[in-house]
Amino acid sequence: MPALHDFATWQPLLRLMRAAHAETLGAPGGHVSGQISPGAWSVPLPHRRPRPGQASLVPDNQEKFDAVATVVAALVEDGIDEVSFVVEASSTPGGVRLHVIDLGTSAEPGIGSAHPGTLLLADGALPEPVRRLPEAVPDRAPAPSADPELLRRTLLERLPDAVGATDEEVAAVEARLGVALPPELATLYRTVRGRHEDRYDDRDPYDVVGCELLPLDQVYVADAASRHVLWRFGAMDAVETWPEDAVQGLVGSPGWIVFGDNGGGDRLAVDLTPGPDGHVGQVIIIGHEGNIGADLVADSLTDMVVHRRYDGRQIRRATRPPLVAHVNHASVPSVEAAAHPGLEVLSIGVLHQEPVSLAPVFGLPRLRSLSAYPGTLADPREISALTRLEYLALPHAEWRVLLDAGAVPTGLLAADIKGHRPQDNPLHTIALADEILTLFGRDPITGITMLEGAVP
Repeated sequence: MPALHDFATWQPLLRLMRAAHAETLGAPGGHVSGQISPGAWSVPLPHRRPRPGQASLVPDNQEKFDAVATVVAALVEDGIDEVSFVVEASSTPGGVRLHVIDLGTSAEPGIGSAHPGTLLLADGALPEPVRRLPEAVPDRAPAPSADPELLRRTLLERLPDAVGATDEEVAAVEARLGVALPPELATLYRTVRGRHEDRYDDRDPYDVVGCELLPLDQVYVADAASRHVLWRFGAMDAVETWPEDAVQGLVGSPGWIVFGDNGGGDRLAVDLTPGPDGHVGQVIIIGHEGNIGADLVADSLTDMVVHRRYDGRQIRRATRPPLVAHVNHASVPSVEAAAHPGLEVLSIGVLHQEPVSLAPVFGLPRLRSLSAYPGTLADPREISALTRLEYLALPHAEWRVLLDAGAVPTGLLAADIKGHRPQDNPLHTIALADEILTLFGRDPITGITMLEGAVP
């Protein structure tokens, strides 16, 4: 098997990249970069289009696929999830210099880029929404429609040959989850256990239950850890639960017991930690594309299965200042307009005005995340006054100002270097990242192996 740090492993890919980027790699400081993992890759090579009227086929780009596959095989052999790389011209005629980058544990990977992702400045630190636990709502009870016996009879009427789980099997899953199944969910599985080998002549269980029912041994708790949220997304979002909400706006909850799928990757769960206007045991759907929250499906499993109520309830929302403010030419017009005591996240984007001051948000008690577009801050050193910041995302130039002034907030848990341009070399970003990591006593990104050789 090929080795990841063997120049020969990369040679087929390097040959294609040198041919595609001869002018770039021939210029002073010229480079190309990319990222490869077994499941996806971002490699700067053109995609050969099919002839008009023909479909695009793998053989049309076979040489590229084969070259990437050689690197992927090396990743698999070495047990590495992904690798980033930078290619530069070599002083050797006909050669290239390859930098193979391993970010280690000090940074999250970039998204489709060799630039490092979020810098992790404290052991085990998580974005605030991921840390948030459900609020206690002690007066919540099951919905009046919840009726385990009616649910059981209806399921047997629709699936008379259904096979149910035994009491021992239910007890085993409860022991694994560390929580008792609520009465309706236990009744559902004692009536229809959901195994793939169970076959029914007349009815599809999906039509009967209203979802793809997970086998009992696949039921799980959708707590925050079950939803992988990158820092750059979690830090720029906020948990919101208001008196009119049936579902708490969480990343996950120890009371969300997942039992089904809608066929598109969204998970259905019974909710034991409802919002102020919800019911214990209500059915919610957890979207697979979002980071926070879930939507109400039905007030009870009986409502969903027996009464075919799938659309939840309409919610009238009161108008409130946003916890996340996007200051830009199309949204919130100014930092002054964004400022209020509940503000948690401030994102400053493209402005059709002079750079702004952060003075209006000084002293806000909950402001924990700041992101700024290049050139939008009148004085980046003002950031030092935001003493409660946990997350900071700035372009290269603004980070340089903070570092040179000794004004980086000391309470940061994570940071991002943003605003990368195509001409920006990821190796320069890594050098800046190492300065920030060193400031917080973290290990620098030292996993860079330089390989050099000829490319025929």
